[in-house]
Amino acid sequence: MKKRVLLLGGGHAHVHVLQALAREPLVGAEVALVTPYARQMYSGMVPGLVAGHYHVDSCAIALQPLAAAAGVHFIEGSAVALDSDARKVTLADGRVAGYEVLSVDTGAVMDRDRLPGAREHGLFVRPIEHFVRLLDGLLDLAARRVLDVVVVGGGAAGVELALALQHRLSGGGEERARIALVTGGGNPLEGYAPGVMRHAKAALERHHVTVFRDTCQQLLPGTLVLGSGARLACDAPVLATGAEAPAWLAGSGLTLDERGFIVTGPMLQSASHKEVFAAGDVASRSDMPHAKSGVYAVRAGPALALNLRRFVAGGTLQPHRPQARTLNLISCGDKHAIVSWGNWAAQGRWAWWWKDRIDRQFVQRYSLPALPPAAELNRSA
Repeated sequence: MKKRVLLLGGGHAHVHVLQALAREPLVGAEVALVTPYARQMYSGMVPGLVAGHYHVDSCAIALQPLAAAAGVHFIEGSAVALDSDARKVTLADGRVAGYEVLSVDTGAVMDRDRLPGAREHGLFVRPIEHFVRLLDGLLDLAARRVLDVVVVGGGAAGVELALALQHRLSGGGEERARIALVTGGGNPLEGYAPGVMRHAKAALERHHVTVFRDTCQQLLPGTLVLGSGARLACDAPVLATGAEAPAWLAGSGLTLDERGFIVTGPMLQSASHKEVFAAGDVASRSDMPHAKSGVYAVRAGPALALNLRRFVAGGTLQPHRPQARTLNLISCGDKHAIVSWGNWAAQGRWAWWWKDRIDRQFVQRYSLPALPPAAELNRSA
């Protein structure tokens, strides 16, 4: 009897698992992938897409053909409930998927009701697929009249999107939008190395993005209300605030951290259920409590693929040991980027070229026909 292995979500780590399975099938297992979208939009290239440097297809990894090459059953659907004791996942359309081994890489979500008026008026950056689909509407509106666009969120996503929108809508010399950034109270990229913050500040000033070091309290039609009580004209509020854990995890029976994310150890296994693995934004490493959620998602892919294979076979699992320091590349809209390694930081067109090359190679690595057919991979394994 083959073990049922369920891959829940089409995140970066699971994309690597699919490629590994295409190269070498998982003996003794039937594998299924459940994901709400037939493609994965690579988040690292979305600011470049917004800025007009990429076509949407160049930023996406097609999951269905990748699953087919891996011999994995593709199920298009979204999880709404998980019963880890019964080992069942319930989907939005009522279907139930059972498993003996579960791997979760669904990513985090954004609470549409935390900020008053956000559900009615906000343009959320997550899910990325929805954001990308709505982007054309924003661009079409800007072609008809000058817009007031406010990006809410002072992290990397907010800064990159503010600069990307400024470049796309006003970078050609004709002002089609006035771009503002509401940081949440601190400086842009608060918590990054001082050099990164300094370069980001300079980039925002150079591109005439107005920065409000304040919180957003409410969205009204055509207006954004700040914590200070001030009101900003706002035709399009773009919400790039912090992400939350999926609500369906709360009743899953898994051990969760204080934010609601799945607690895992160095083997990427759930702290409470050894048959459950998790990686990416949905997971929280118990041995790295201060690590940012999702920072190690891409690098976790090889370790996750190996440990799923060994768990099914009854072998010894291998700990995932991420690098102490990581390379960070933040785009600045106009084919310039900020690069940092530890406390060192710099910026320039060369940094954009470096980021562009890394991002394109990532997407190409997991895309067909770059990936040979499963039969060819199996012969060469």
